[in-house]
Amino acid sequence: MEIRPTTDQDFDLFVDTLHAPFARFPATPAEGVGAWWSALEMDRGLFAVAADGRPIGTTGSYSFELTLPGEILVPAAGVTAVGVLPSHRRQGVLSAMMRHQVAELRARGEFVSVLLASEALIYRRFGYGPATYTQRITVPRHQATLAVPRARATADAPATGSDTGSVELLRRAECGEILEEVYDRYRRAQPGALSRPHRWWALGAGQPPVSAAARFIALHRDADGVPDAYASYSLHEPDTLTVDETIATDDAAWTALARFVLGHDMVKHIVFKHVPPEHPLRWQLEDFRAGAVSNDTDWLWVRLLDIPRALTARGYFTDGELVLDVDDPFLGEHGRYLLTVQDSKADCVPTDREPDLSLDISDLGSLYLGGTAPSTLVRAGHIRAHRPGAAALADALFRAERPPHCLHWF
Repeated sequence: MEIRPTTDQDFDLFVDTLHAPFARFPATPAEGVGAWWSALEMDRGLFAVAADGRPIGTTGSYSFELTLPGEILVPAAGVTAVGVLPSHRRQGVLSAMMRHQVAELRARGEFVSVLLASEALIYRRFGYGPATYTQRITVPRHQATLAVPRARATADAPATGSDTGSVELLRRAECGEILEEVYDRYRRAQPGALSRPHRWWALGAGQPPVSAAARFIALHRDADGVPDAYASYSLHEPDTLTVDETIATDDAAWTALARFVLGHDMVKHIVFKHVPPEHPLRWQLEDFRAGAVSNDTDWLWVRLLDIPRALTARGYFTDGELVLDVDDPFLGEHGRYLLTVQDSKADCVPTDREPDLSLDISDLGSLYLGGTAPSTLVRAGHIRAHRPGAAALADALFRAERPPHCLHWF
């Protein structure tokens, strides 16, 4: 077996091969709707090839930007299209591809990679850890009344949720460029968000509303008429209105969109997919129990490829020093690093000082965006704290300005 890079000429063979491990054939997209694989970057793909020259496995990556705490944008490899033919599983093919991919990404100068895990047990062993989370909220239409905010507004501090903008109804085909602009503004300020390159929108590559599949769009405009938020929705099941995603740069716009879809006639339930953790929607409902949470799960998984570069790239909101002893069993690497944060600027260098925390590279990936508290993993028995107060300091250092969240599917 050998691992070789793919080229544009391999595109059709790559697509056929990546579907086979899942017992699927590449479906012909509906008219006007792009295939999810149409945005594959073939110069970033890999084939595992058998001795007879047949491809037996695939993996690839997209070139994204990832928003870190502190509204810092960094390049990130979005690992995708990972699969091995059923005839060649349990023979080390996947491990060989993933190891080769890490080496290639490092050679490109990239220091963080991300993926959406089909199975959680697979990717932790390759050094990835869950770093953002998402949930679904279902609201019965007859219990969809939003409560009047109890906080008193003043001239200097309007009540949370008050909105001076407007919502209009459009169709997906009418407003693709507007959606692209609004999403791009949103993702630049949201920790954990990924870019959606223009070619994705142009090709309709992905899930709605990136895909051009028919959807209604509730578009929010601010007081000056500038689009700043949207909700993409359709009737997925009888009497159930499903919101694919809600993109908003502030709570007032999000609430205005929620009020719009919650007031829809002739439906029995409204489903909000991909709601961020700790989102206030349930608290905004007059009946707190009306918002039923389901599909509470991980979304974006993170792996650090260069620990010092990754830790110094993100923003911090507390000063302090922490010595991290990091084990990377998949690559056979081990290092100890002194992370120093002063005046929100970080420095990270190798050290021989005694560690404050000992952890696996996958656990460091989970902490990286601020969505998983180090103390949680200490309590779970995955991270070892070597002194009192180490976990609390790590919690303060690794927190983000708000929970990280990723909506992008790849």
